[in-house]
Amino acid sequence: MVDNSTSDERYWYFRRPLQFLADVFILSLAFVVSYLPAVNVQVAGFYYETILTQLPFVVLVQMLALFAVGANSLIWRYVSIEDIKVFVKAALVSLMILLGFRFLLSYSNTAVWQVPVSVILIDSMMAFGGLLALRILRRFVYEINDKNATGVVRRKVRRKPALIVGAGRMGSSLVKEMSGRADAELEILGFVDDEARKVGGSVNRVKVLGTTERLPKLVKELKIEEVVLAIDQAQGKEIRRIMDICSSIPVKAQIVPSLNEIAHGRVRVSRIRDVEIEDLLGRDPVELNKDNLSEFLSGRVVLVTGAGGSIGSELVRQIMNFEPGRLILVERAEYLLFLIERELAADPAASQYVPLIADIGDEQRMRAIFAEYRPDVVFHAAAHKHVPLMEANAVEAVKNNIFATRMLGTLSGEFGVKEFVLISTDKAVNPTSVMGASKRIAEIVIQELDRKYPTKYAAVRFGNVLGSAGSVVPIFREQIRKGGPVSVTHPDMTRYFMTIPEAAQLVMQAGALGDGGEIYILDMGEPVRILDLAEDMIRLSGLTPHDDIEIEFTGIRKGEKLFEELEITGEDLMRTLHPKIFIGKIATYSNSQVSEMIDEFAKAVEANDAKRIRDTFNHFLPEASIAVEPAPTAAMSDAAAPPSAVGAKLGFADK
Repeated sequence: MVDNSTSDERYWYFRRPLQFLADVFILSLAFVVSYLPAVNVQVAGFYYETILTQLPFVVLVQMLALFAVGANSLIWRYVSIEDIKVFVKAALVSLMILLGFRFLLSYSNTAVWQVPVSVILIDSMMAFGGLLALRILRRFVYEINDKNATGVVRRKVRRKPALIVGAGRMGSSLVKEMSGRADAELEILGFVDDEARKVGGSVNRVKVLGTTERLPKLVKELKIEEVVLAIDQAQGKEIRRIMDICSSIPVKAQIVPSLNEIAHGRVRVSRIRDVEIEDLLGRDPVELNKDNLSEFLSGRVVLVTGAGGSIGSELVRQIMNFEPGRLILVERAEYLLFLIERELAADPAASQYVPLIADIGDEQRMRAIFAEYRPDVVFHAAAHKHVPLMEANAVEAVKNNIFATRMLGTLSGEFGVKEFVLISTDKAVNPTSVMGASKRIAEIVIQELDRKYPTKYAAVRFGNVLGSAGSVVPIFREQIRKGGPVSVTHPDMTRYFMTIPEAAQLVMQAGALGDGGEIYILDMGEPVRILDLAEDMIRLSGLTPHDDIEIEFTGIRKGEKLFEELEITGEDLMRTLHPKIFIGKIATYSNSQVSEMIDEFAKAVEANDAKRIRDTFNHFLPEASIAVEPAPTAAMSDAAAPPSAVGAKLGFADK
């Protein structure tokens, strides 16, 4: 591939004189040979003086063409099939230049420009073909030497016989990477692939032995110890099917990293890992409109609240990819801010960032931050999010989720913020909990602010995020680690799930799309049964549900729904330019109505009256059904166990 290197890296080529001279020699030899009558039948004789006259000019043009397309910066021992494109491009560039001189200066009597067309064509093919062959030879010699040098080590490492499921791009890349590594722990004996036309063929000299139906037989015949899933953009149901086959054999199954992980440079294809619950849910990678996001974020001052939480920290990582002018990290939990700040400090590509300890409910502190840094974009991810905890702490839910949001939105308007994006939740739809109702009021508040200020305000509503602090997945993992039981509230309870990177990417994309006042609803796919999730996680741990690990049902708690919704009755969903983002056309509240409800909540908070808060939710939200009495605090999550993450303990984390 072309090395998109800096100009300094391009001059790397000239710091290796032997390689430079080798290229000059190949180009010179090809030009001389192209004048031989035995090679070029259109040349009547060997014109010694003409060759010497034209040779420096032709070689100079070809060297400049190599430099122009970046072929000179390719490291020889890592040359690949993809690099053929680079040399073809260089050949075409030099061909066009030489033909241009030949025809445009045909009136000139100077021999240096008069290179015959047949010589130009033959020379271009031989010269650049020779350069590519020279690099392939160098790679071949390098790999032979590397294998010889590490032969002793390789004999000591027992390589496990393995099969790869998926003879596509991912599988091909995996074989290619592992074949060049002396420390590879797997010996790839073949592929299996469900495309019948591939069976019998080979990929990188590794044969496709059959379809996945033959897995049990192949594992037995070849004494396979490991099966590696390398399916391009695999769906969760496909991964689940293959995992079921491997479990029945039984044989250990692993998977290559997702395209999303590879695309963001976190891992290489060869970094094989265990199958995780995120793989079984199998959501497609998000396709971002990078031009739109670059215009939205590049060079701008971006402020993220809850920057140490699950969504907030991922927003920070994703925003950094678009080179903001400055990124302001606002977080109340010192340890969480320390973790994300340390991560950014270790990344040399990270833009300017400022980690700030701050409580979003502290107006004086937040006003000072807005005055000093003047953000252009605000992502508001900080919130009290835990449903059972907020049932027992209704006053704090209102203070943080409603009043702090309103104050931040007002500051954004006063200080000329261009876009303000609120992270909302599916629990705001027909809310039955204090947390969900407080987020619904927060949506109403930002719609009112959108009418008041030039700032573009928007909310993004989505469901549960896999692996977020205090969520069901890490709690299930902890319960499985302790030997069970795994606690599920109800056998039929379902929830929508998405991965943390996907949620952060879609939040950014939604923020870039808005005109102001929208409530965006993300495509969450199909709902997942919590019982199925628990059983899958137990199986992925190498154990058997209901046998090795018990599952107990604890009952639905107050404030919880059996299933969540992403749209309310009467909502008219509109499509946007992004296929996974919709706009919910939700009835808005007048400014007087918003003022009335805010006044009522303020009185309830001042009186520390949780019952009055619940009554106020039910009064102003016709779709809400909030229990008047608070829920008991013994059960604290979907898994009926306390969250272990620091952010969840503090109760100040993102959705």
